[in-house]
Amino acid sequence: MTLSAALLVSFAASTAALSHVAVKRQISELDDIYDFVIAGGGTAGLTVADRLTEAFPEKTVLVIEYGEIEYAPGTFDPPLLVWGGAGAAASRWTFDSLPNPEVLNQKALVFAGQVVGGSSAVNGMFFDRPSRWDFEAWNQLLSPEYDDCSEKWDWDGIFPFFKKAVTFTEPTAEMVADHGYTWDLDVYPGTTPIYSSYPPFLWGDHNVARDTWIDMGIPVLEECAGGDKTGLCWIPISEHPVTARRSHSGLGHYAAVNETRSNYHFLVKHQVTRVLYPEGLESGPPVVEVRNRNDDSLFNVTAEAEVILSAGSFHTPTILQRSGIGPASFLSEADIPLVLDLPGVGSNFHDHWGPAFSWNYTSPGDWSPMPSDMQDPDFAADATAGFDETPARGPYTLAMSNSALFLSLSNVTDDYLDIVDKIRDMVDDDSAASYLPEEYRSNPEMVAGYKHQLSVLADFYENPQAPSLETAFATGTSMRSIMLHGLSRGTVRLNLTHPLEKPIVDYRAGSNPVDFDIHLAHLKYLLGMFDTQTMQDFGAYLLTPDSSVVTDEDLLQYAKETMVFSFMHPCCTSTMMPKAKGGVVGPDLKVHGASGLRIADISVLPFTPSSHTSQEAYAIGEKVRADRRLLILSPNMPRHSHFRT
Repeated sequence: MTLSAALLVSFAASTAALSHVAVKRQISELDDIYDFVIAGGGTAGLTVADRLTEAFPEKTVLVIEYGEIEYAPGTFDPPLLVWGGAGAAASRWTFDSLPNPEVLNQKALVFAGQVVGGSSAVNGMFFDRPSRWDFEAWNQLLSPEYDDCSEKWDWDGIFPFFKKAVTFTEPTAEMVADHGYTWDLDVYPGTTPIYSSYPPFLWGDHNVARDTWIDMGIPVLEECAGGDKTGLCWIPISEHPVTARRSHSGLGHYAAVNETRSNYHFLVKHQVTRVLYPEGLESGPPVVEVRNRNDDSLFNVTAEAEVILSAGSFHTPTILQRSGIGPASFLSEADIPLVLDLPGVGSNFHDHWGPAFSWNYTSPGDWSPMPSDMQDPDFAADATAGFDETPARGPYTLAMSNSALFLSLSNVTDDYLDIVDKIRDMVDDDSAASYLPEEYRSNPEMVAGYKHQLSVLADFYENPQAPSLETAFATGTSMRSIMLHGLSRGTVRLNLTHPLEKPIVDYRAGSNPVDFDIHLAHLKYLLGMFDTQTMQDFGAYLLTPDSSVVTDEDLLQYAKETMVFSFMHPCCTSTMMPKAKGGVVGPDLKVHGASGLRIADISVLPFTPSSHTSQEAYAIGEKVRADRRLLILSPNMPRHSHFRT
């Protein structure tokens, strides 16, 4: 059997299984007790569950998921009529933030998965990895308190789990000849059924941006998944290399394994409401309170070894807040009895954000095919037919984009040291606290943690190899200037009126004014695209910003007017840092001061990475179990940690 045939058989089995996979829906179907209970059946949570049930077949694992198990398309999947899945798109949470006063009182709109597979089942499928410098900075934030800890989160400590988390399939010789894809197979040795591949199809104008960026002197990198990604990158997508169907954790970490794992139980359409410590925080794993979404009844689930929260950056902190674990001042306001004062819960919230620009051509090239060709019935019919072929072909094999640019601050402006000095000055003169939410400012732990973050980020921005800017291109005449490491910090708080529903999300975008200096530097650099020979050859001219935008002040106002506050990478609300610096978990993922309770999802990141976040979520899930030993405690292990807290 060829590799392609083997991949097809494996993927077909998992997708078929998902449509009628065995899940549990009632308390009567559950065991009396489980070794591990995981709140959240998303990207990281299912990775953890898969690895625990694989390594320890004698241990039972229960995953509790708010959403349903669906075989339905997510963002950038083909339209429903082509896709042939369920009658509606995969379920998503939609969050509408509070207004952002510093950015014209505009609101952010952000989505997250509400389905088995989590955000990996609905995202844009852009499947890149962070820079090594993200993790070196993360490691700095754990120093000096955790210098002696054996569990490392620097690049060497996390890279093996990135490699393990996915299976990469090389593009065919025909695809390389057509598109020029490059890669380094050494950074992709994994065999996990989470697939990474390049599409066989690109739109005809795809190379306009690549040629323009090359004209600007930007280096072309062979591979950007090995830790170094300052330059022009080819980015794979999370789709199966033969069928071109989305690959996500619901398929790879549940449907593909559940029939052979009697110890792997999955409860859907239920909400973890709280974790309870009836005998005190040191008494062992908490009891998990669960709500049946069909009838609102509540029941408890007992874990013998650990409870692992993997509900994402919005719901992990709100589970903790409902449990009385969080900022004491907020819990008092919410009339929730205080169990553990942990001010970092739901704090440190931020996302990737940035403005847009657009253009047109007076002398466009003879680019073919183009998205407008989909209006041709014959072309559209062929696209639909191609998606159902084996291997799949045509425009429906595309996702979001496959070309992206990542540049450091020193790459884009000669004034980068002035920006770095501004960051350091606010640490030195203690003005940093004035940019924090009011509730942070009187809390020395939160102020200390933010100042530590700013010090580390100043070093990061000074590093010529550490990306601060991303932009990507697939087709068309518009582009986004995306800031990867913002300085403003917001909050995610329980909705006091409806505590079991969506939380209150406050981005506070631009509350640290240095963010605007960085946005301005990024945008001015990218507008230099229109001075290149490639753009001039096609008669490219700016539509927005238009000719009325002359000064930096004008350009900043324009940026605020076109700002996108979320590129759907919300993070960092249960940060891995020392408790004395506002952290929620340590390097062992254990919640500070709470026995038997861990967090394994994107909320533990200290700041947004130089990448989209799905590969990072998989790597965090993989890192929970390493070398056939548990990073987390099991019943026969002593109930204490060798990590300092």
